[in-house]
Amino acid sequence: MIKFFLPAIVFCSGVLLFSCTQNYLPKPKGYNRIDLPDHQYLNLPDTFPYAFQYSQHARLLRDSSWIAERYWVELFYPYFIANIEITYKPLNGNSQRLEEYLNDAYKLTSKHQIKAYGIEETVIRTPLGKTAVVAELEGEVPSQFQFFITDSTRHFLRGALYFRTSQKNDSLAPSIDFIKKDIIHMLNTVRWREETSATR
Repeated sequence: MIKFFLPAIVFCSGVLLFSCTQNYLPKPKGYNRIDLPDHQYLNLPDTFPYAFQYSQHARLLRDSSWIAERYWVELFYPYFIANIEITYKPLNGNSQRLEEYLNDAYKLTSKHQIKAYGIEETVIRTPLGKTAVVAELEGEVPSQFQFFITDSTRHFLRGALYFRTSQKNDSLAPSIDFIKKDIIHMLNTVRWREETSATR
């Protein structure tokens, strides 16, 4: 009986001793490998009251929601399963309307505060002399980046980035950064129709 148990006891003791001497370290946090394309841009068709350059990796689509208005569009990125929803409102010199649209923009951003652990808002001045406000949202939020740009008298353009995937935002970080660069380029190239007409 002892001869039968002795090899088993020696084997178990060896395994226990070996396992106690090993130093196990947790694996470092990593992201899925994503091969990102180069940033290249196209001009928006001149049928809109605004103009900008958008990524050639995005498809320009009409907003198909039931509340969509004439000049609302989506920039859909098939590679990332993401889209930038863009809305446009004419101001026609109405300061009350501007205040309403600004309040709506801030409300739409702040409704993500429940899930966001940080919202960083930045005012940027574009090379073409426009002022834009961008908000970066951190945490497991459905929209990671929102923005608006206006001339305060005639035009109000707002946008928000959404990823249509169940992946965590930490894993999406490289894709989010890629599209954020496209959005900043878009804002830097925004012009209003009367400006584009004057330069022809």
